Order: sequence, then C-alpha cells, then structure tokens
Amino acid sequence: MKDTISLRYQGIMTIAKQEFRVRLRTGRWRWLLFAWLVVVGGFTVLLRLGLATVDADGPAGIPLFGGLMIFVLGLSLLVAPALTAQSINGDRERGTLATVQVTRLSAVDIALGKLVASWGTGLVFLALTVPFVVWSVFEGGVGVGRAAVVLLVVAALIGVICAVAQGFSALLDRGITSTLLSYLLVFALTGGTLIAFGLATVAFTERPEPASTMPGQNSGLTMEPHTEDVWWLLAPNPFVVLADAAPEPPLKWDPEAQQMLPSTSLDPLSALGYAARLMRTPTPQRQHGSIPDGSPVWPYGLGFDVLLGVGAVWTTTRRLRAPVHTVRRGVRIA
Repeated sequence: MKDTISLRYQGIMTIAKQEFRVRLRTGRWRWLLFAWLVVVGGFTVLLRLGLATVDADGPAGIPLFGGLMIFVLGLSLLVAPALTAQSINGDRERGTLATVQVTRLSAVDIALGKLVASWGTGLVFLALTVPFVVWSVFEGGVGVGRAAVVLLVVAALIGVICAVAQGFSALLDRGITSTLLSYLLVFALTGGTLIAFGLATVAFTERPEPASTMPGQNSGLTMEPHTEDVWWLLAPNPFVVLADAAPEPPLKWDPEAQQMLPSTSLDPLSALGYAARLMRTPTPQRQHGSIPDGSPVWPYGLGFDVLLGVGAVWTTTRRLRAPVHTVRRGVRIA
C-alpha cells in the first residue's frame, strides 16, 4: 500500500515538475506575476486612500481586507482558466502528450500532476497578495485566523476553476473552445447564479389576494418573495461562498441597539454573508427582523463547487487513458 502511494506521489510530482519547468521557460509568466503584484498593490493603496476619507466607526483594516479579498477573488477567477484551459489539448496539438502517455505514468498521474502545476501557479499569484493582507491585519480589526480562513477559501476556489478548465481541455479538441467554455463557466457561477436567483425569486413571489376596499383606497398588501425556496441557486457563487465562510469580525456593544454589533458597517464580506443567510431565512422571520445566525450557505456552495472540480478531474482521467481506441478526425496523437 505504501509503495503504491509512493509511486503515485512520484508520478504526480514528475508531471508537476515538468509542467513548472515549461511554464518557467516562458518569460511571460514573470511579467504576469509582476502585473498581478502591481494591480493588487495599486488597488489596495487606492482603497486605503478612499477609506481615509470615510467616517467609519471601526478600524480601517476590516473594510480594507474585505474589499481586497473580493477583488483578489475576481482576479483569480479571470486568471485560473488561463492556467489550465489548454493544458491537455495544447499538448495534444503539439504532439507532446502521447510521449507522456506511453510511459509508465498512469492517466491519474498525468491529470493530477498537471492540476498540481496549474493550481500551484495560481497559489503563487495568491501568495503575492499576502503582504497586502498583512497590511490590512496591521490596520486593525482583522485577526490572523480570519485572514487565514479567507485565503484558504480563495485557494480552494482557484483549485476548482483550474480543475474544471482542465476538464474542458481534456474533453475538447481545440484550445480556444476549452478556454471560451471555461470563462463561460466562471460567468455561470458568478453572474449566472445571480440571474437565476433573481428570476426564481420573482417566480416564487407570493401574490396575496387583496381584500375588498373602497375605490381609491390602498389595500396595504405587499408582495412576499420566498427566497428561502430558491436560495440554493445563489449558493455556488464564489463570492457568496467566500463572504459567508469568512469568520465574523470582532463585535462591540452598541448602546443604542442594546446588543453586540460588528465594529464597522463597511465590511463587504460581512454584508454579503449576512445577505446570503438572510435569503435562506423564511419570510415570516425576515418580516419580524430576525437575524439569521444558524443557517450558513457556504457549506452547500463550496460542496457543490468541489464536487464540480472532482467531476472535472474524473473526466480528465477518463480522457487521458491509453490506448485510445477511437480518434476523431483532425485530432493529432503524436
């Protein structure tokens, strides 16, 4: 058993190291990493300057960290498909994939090795964000634990997108097609889930029958959207997963509300996470101002995304099995 695991590990790392060498030989990655650092750094500086002009009731680190991580996640969703969308069909078009398939390396070794290389490259981009995360921690209000959890969630989401893009690369023959579908999937998880949730909310809106009223008199009845029936459509959204999974910032006593409240109202992560849990709260509780504190959304969303990535890895493995019995016209083998 140990020998099998050791051989599997060696095979995966062999492919991963080969992929890393190929990526490092192309000088464009150095420029991409530099561009990432400049863009993230510039955004952080501009956000901090903007927060200096806002009269917030808490430390600037909380909104600085929240805005930064949402921005980084958005950038990651743009970069991740480019890391793997042509990793399989690109090698097939160049005739280099078959030379690897005829070795003792299995299809699982090749699939996981390429995924480790692309995911590792994505984590290098994320690692360049750490200095700015540390900056937000020193600004106050953001604990090390909260920062670590958020970074781990972003890392997991990068891995999911890399896996799915690689699945498209193995499933499709042309790199341009797999790249396009990878970005379409990113849109489906972000904007598509939001559109589907909005349309479903309209469909599930309760329209009560108005009571008999005098002419010109308002019945006083309002529409009641039952979002608790369709909240799951919004759960796979990476931004919802990130915001809802983020631990809450420190609380402080509010003498006016007579309860513990977040130390700032400018935290985008807390606001988005609160809105997601509110959508899962039944309509009668929302009408009575009930604060949702026991109905997290992120386990379902992250679970769906991870299953999507696992399915993509399974598809990649199936497509890499050799020998190939049928070959479509125009597909190069070696």
